[in-house]
Amino acid sequence: MLCLFDLDGTLIDSERGILACIRYAFGKLGVPAPAELRHWIGPPLRHSFAPWLDHDAARVEAAVGHYHERFEALGWREHAAYPDIEAMVGRLAGAGHALAVVTSKPERHARPILEHLPFGHAFQRLYGPDPASPHSEKASMIAAALADFGAAPEQAVMVGDRHFDIEGAVSNRVRGIGVLWGFGSREELVRAGAHALARDPAHLAELLAA
Repeated sequence: MLCLFDLDGTLIDSERGILACIRYAFGKLGVPAPAELRHWIGPPLRHSFAPWLDHDAARVEAAVGHYHERFEALGWREHAAYPDIEAMVGRLAGAGHALAVVTSKPERHARPILEHLPFGHAFQRLYGPDPASPHSEKASMIAAALADFGAAPEQAVMVGDRHFDIEGAVSNRVRGIGVLWGFGSREELVRAGAHALARDPAHLAELLAA
C-alpha cells in the first residue's frame, strides 16, 4: 500500500517555528500580529496573510518573503516529532508499505526537516507545492504520487490533520485518514469526508494495517 503523510500536525509538531515566523513577518511590516495564530498552520501563507494586509498583493508577497527568511534560518529546526510517530513509521516500512510525504510546505523547507528526522529515510519521496503558488495543491500532489508509484486509488491512503489533506484524498478517490493530535478538529476532518479518524499513532498503525 502507498501511505501518504502530511508533515505539519501529522508527523511533527511545528507550531513553535511556524508561529514565530508569522510573528516575525508581521513585525517586519510593522503590523500587529493576530492574537490567535494556531489555525494558520496548514493553509497556504498567502491565503492567511491576505485579509490582514488588506489583500494588497505586494504586501502579502513581502510578508511571505519575511516568513521564509526566518524559516530558512531558524524556523525549520523549531519542531519535534510527535510521540510514537517513529515507531509507527518503522512498523509501516517494515511491513513493506511505500511511504511518501505530501506537504503544503515548499520542498526547500520540508526537505531539511525530513532529512533531519531520525525516521526521514523511510520516506521514498517528498511532494511540496510550487513556492509561488497561493494554493495548497494537495489534490494535484496526491495525483502525482499515485502516478509516480504506479498505485491505484484503492491501493493508497492519505493521512493528515487538516481538511486540505482529506479533500485532496477525496478528489483522487483515495482513503483519507484524519489524525486527532494535530492542528485540525474532529469536526473539520469529518466534514471533509475522512474515511476514519486516528486517536494516536498506534491507532493509526492499526487502521493502516487493516
